[in-house]
Amino acid sequence: MSTMLLLTQEKRIEDELSYPIMVAERVHSAVQTANSFKLECSEVCKKVHRLLQMLRTIVRFVTATTAAALPLYERPIRRIAAETAKNLDRAYALVRKCNGRSIFSRIVNMVTAADFRKLLCHLDASVGDMKWLISILNTVGSGGIVLSLPPIASNDPILSWVWSFIATIQMGQLNDRIEAANELASLAKDSNRNKMIIVEENGVPPLLKLLKEVASPAAQIAAATALCHLANNFERVRVIVNKLGVPIIVQVLGDSHMRVQTKAANLIARMTEHDPVAHEDFARENVVRPLVRLLSFDMLVDDRVEKLDKQNTHSLVQINNEMEKSFGGRLSNRLLGNSYSNSYSHVAGSSQGWNHWKERENEDPVLKLQLKISCAKALWMLARGSISNSKKITETKGMLCLAKLVEKEQGELQYNCLMTIMEITTAAESNPDFRRTAFKSNSPPAKAVVEQLLRIIKDVDSPILQIPAIRSIGSLARTFPARETRVTASLVSQLSNRNVDVAAEAAFALGRFACPDNFLYMEHSKAIIEFMAVPALMRLLRANEVTQLHGLILLCYLALHAGKSVSLERARVLTVLEGADRAVIAHPELRELVSEAIAHLNLSCRNEFSDDFIFSLKTNLVSL
Repeated sequence: MSTMLLLTQEKRIEDELSYPIMVAERVHSAVQTANSFKLECSEVCKKVHRLLQMLRTIVRFVTATTAAALPLYERPIRRIAAETAKNLDRAYALVRKCNGRSIFSRIVNMVTAADFRKLLCHLDASVGDMKWLISILNTVGSGGIVLSLPPIASNDPILSWVWSFIATIQMGQLNDRIEAANELASLAKDSNRNKMIIVEENGVPPLLKLLKEVASPAAQIAAATALCHLANNFERVRVIVNKLGVPIIVQVLGDSHMRVQTKAANLIARMTEHDPVAHEDFARENVVRPLVRLLSFDMLVDDRVEKLDKQNTHSLVQINNEMEKSFGGRLSNRLLGNSYSNSYSHVAGSSQGWNHWKERENEDPVLKLQLKISCAKALWMLARGSISNSKKITETKGMLCLAKLVEKEQGELQYNCLMTIMEITTAAESNPDFRRTAFKSNSPPAKAVVEQLLRIIKDVDSPILQIPAIRSIGSLARTFPARETRVTASLVSQLSNRNVDVAAEAAFALGRFACPDNFLYMEHSKAIIEFMAVPALMRLLRANEVTQLHGLILLCYLALHAGKSVSLERARVLTVLEGADRAVIAHPELRELVSEAIAHLNLSCRNEFSDDFIFSLKTNLVSL
C-alpha cells in the first residue's frame, strides 16, 4: 500500500490528468454502441463530455504554468482528478453493460435505472469539483480567495478552505498571499486537526517561501505566525526541517525587520522545544550568534560609551574591530556619540548599515523588549539538552550578556535569561571539558554569572527565579574552591525558606557540594555544618516527600564527611537516621547511604565514649 502511494505521489501532474481524459473518451465511444438504456446513456455522455472539456482546460492551465516556470499548487488537482477518474471508471463499466446484444447478457448484467441515477449523482459531484477547481485556478491568478465548498469536501469544509488558502499563498498576488497566510494561521490556532490537514496538504513549503519575502515584513510575519502555530509537536517540526526550513528561518532572523526577527525567534524556540533533533539542525546554521547579537543590541553600546572620552581615534577603531569580531555585526554610530560621529564615519560601515542600526534606535521600546524576550527564549530552548549550543553561547560572549540582563531586567526577559544560564550550567555539569573551559575561576563571564545567581538567591524573594538560580549553583558545585564559602552560606540560608520547593532545591544543591563526586567534599561538608545547616535540615525533614529525600541525602553526606560535629550530636542526627532507616524502603538507593551514615555515627560515638572512659580512668589514677 505504501509503495503504491509513493508511486502515485511521484507521478507528474500531467499523467494524473491524462488517465481520466482517456477514460472519458472511452465512455463516449461506449455510449455510441449502447443497445439498452439509450436515454440514460445519453445523459451520461453529456456529463462526461462536460467533464472532458474541464479536464482539458485544467491540462492547458497546468501546461502553461509549467512552461512559464510559475508556482503551481497540485494537491487539489491530484485529489479531484483521482476522484473524477474513479467516477468515470464507474460510468464506463455501467455503459459497457448496456452493449450486450442478447437477452441473456442483459439479464446477467442486471442494469437498472437506479444504477444510472446513482451514477449521475457521482458525475454531478465530479462536475462540481471541477468547476470549483477551475474557479480556484482562475481566481488565484487574477486576485482573490475562493471560499466556496466543492462536493469532494462537503463532509469536511476545512479541507476546501485549506486548499484555497494554500493555493493563494503559492500562486496568488502578494496582498492575497498575506491574507491567506493569516487565515491559515487562524485555522492552525484553532485545533490540532487543522494543523494536521495543513501539513498533509503540503502547506509548509508555500509558507516557507512566503517567509523569504524580505520586501514585505507583513508577509514574513504572517508566514512565521502560521508556522509557529504548526510547530507544536515533533512530527510537524520534522516536516518544517525536512523542507529545508531551518536555513530560511536563520536567514530571516539575521537580516529582517525587528518584528519579523521576533516572530523568527519565537519559531526557533517553538521548534527546538518540541524537537530535540532540531537543536543540531539550528546549530549547523550557527543560529546562536545572531540571537546573542540581537539580545545584546543596545547593551554593547552602553558598556563602551563611558570610555570614549579617554580614547583616541585609533583606539575607537580597535574597539569597533573587536566588537565586530565578537558579534559579527556592524557597529552603530551611537557608540561614538555626537562629538565623534564625523571623525569616525569611515569606520562605522556603509550607509545601509547605518540606516539599519538607526532604524533600530528609533524602534518602540516595547518592541525591543519583546525581541529580547523571544531571543532569550530561543537561546533557552537551544541550550536545553545541547552541549554544542551551550558552548556556542559561551563562545559568543553570551554569558556576559545573560548576566547583565539578569541584573538589569525584570519579568519574562529576566526569567528566560536565568533559564538559559541554568541549561548552560547543566550542560557544564555533564561535560568536564566544557565546565573547565567556560567556568574557570578567573573568567569574567563566569564571575558575572555567579554574582548574579548569588544575588538572585539572597535578595530576590521569588521562588520562580530562586529555584533555577539555586539549581545553576548546584550544577557548578565542582568549580568552586573551598575558600568560596559565601556560595555554601547562601544555599544554607535557603534551607529555612518558607517555600518548601526552594528549600528542597537548596538541599539538593548542597548535596552536590558534599557528595563524594566533589573533590572538596570534606571541606564543603564542614563549611555547611559551620553555617548551621543541621537545624534547618532537621526542620526540612518534617516537610513533604521531596524535601525529605533531598534532606536525608545531604544529612547522610554531612554525617559521613564532616567528622566529629557538635551540631550533629545536638541535633540527634543518629536518632533521626535510625528512624528514617525504616522509612526509606520506598527509595532503595537511599538504604545503603543511610546505613553507612548510621554505622559511621555509631562508630564515632563508640570512639568518643572510649576516649572519655580512658580520660576518666587516667584522672582517677592520678588522684589516687
